[in-house]
Amino acid sequence: MTSSCKIKDQFHKFFPEIVRCLKSSSTLSELPSMQLWIEKIVEYNLKGGKMNRGLAVVESFMIFKNDQISEQDIETAIALGWAVEMLQAFFLVADDIMDDSLTRRMKPCWYRTNNLGVKAFNDSILLESLIYQILLSYCKDRHYYLPILELFHDVTMRTSLGQAMDLHSTPDPNQSPDLSKFTMETYDAIVKYKTAYYSFYLPVAIAMRVSGIQDERLFKQAEDILLPMGRFFQVQDDYLDCFGDPEVTGKIGTDIEDGKCSWLIVTALPLCDSAQRQLIETHYASKDPSSVKLVKSLYQQLGIPKLYIEYEENSYKQLTQMIEGIKQQLPTSVFQGFMEKIYKRLN
Repeated sequence: MTSSCKIKDQFHKFFPEIVRCLKSSSTLSELPSMQLWIEKIVEYNLKGGKMNRGLAVVESFMIFKNDQISEQDIETAIALGWAVEMLQAFFLVADDIMDDSLTRRMKPCWYRTNNLGVKAFNDSILLESLIYQILLSYCKDRHYYLPILELFHDVTMRTSLGQAMDLHSTPDPNQSPDLSKFTMETYDAIVKYKTAYYSFYLPVAIAMRVSGIQDERLFKQAEDILLPMGRFFQVQDDYLDCFGDPEVTGKIGTDIEDGKCSWLIVTALPLCDSAQRQLIETHYASKDPSSVKLVKSLYQQLGIPKLYIEYEENSYKQLTQMIEGIKQQLPTSVFQGFMEKIYKRLN
């Protein structure tokens, strides 16, 4: 078994321990029905994904620490990896409600199960609260407890701001989109805050803290690479939402129907003539399948798939150069590992 497969196996096997830890908290001791509900929420929303964010904490920690890694160190890193997955679940449960999404990880979104509807929003809040239960249980006596606690709070706020910007750029149901809001500047701000911080910077920053790194300049160097990497990842996500295979991606894309400020629309608009722009004003943000088909056809006419391939290749080269530039300060294998996972991905 390769080192990566071994870490993945350990990570998954630790999940029941996380569930036991959460259910045994003093807060839940008098609420047996809620213990069962918490278990149900966690089981449904944390399992079934690729676990890239959580695994990145463990893999990065082992690279940064390098030697003298105790079993307790690994357990702590795994627990913190599950805390990151809990953060991801919290965001996704809420995001799916706001976007009226249908599927997530090849199954119905949580709010579409158990006749929950908008009641599921409270479950997203519960998931967020469980993050801090994990931190308390596994880190409270460690020197890095406060920095990691602050890191989770900071990243949660940044991601929530990104979500707010995303929502504010999206038209209300049955309203035409305000195309002036769909700019590359707006898109970059949304992506940086909504995706890049929690998906890329957070796992690595946690690993750095746990491994004993305290030099803030090194955190800044990591951030300067990981945020552009997060943008690269989100552009891929936007493209797959439109042109990916739902059987492979695990979700049915709805960015066109929802009127999202995506990479495709902000790239397409400057290329449009007046008739094409009018088509977007009429059909973008429409739930009508024929409208969605027209927008996708326009993307094809404008050469968006070709521009995406060019973007992917250019971004890969730029990020590879950036990683090479920090090899004297930080182990490049941490960042190369991220690139291997996301380059040319189909889901």
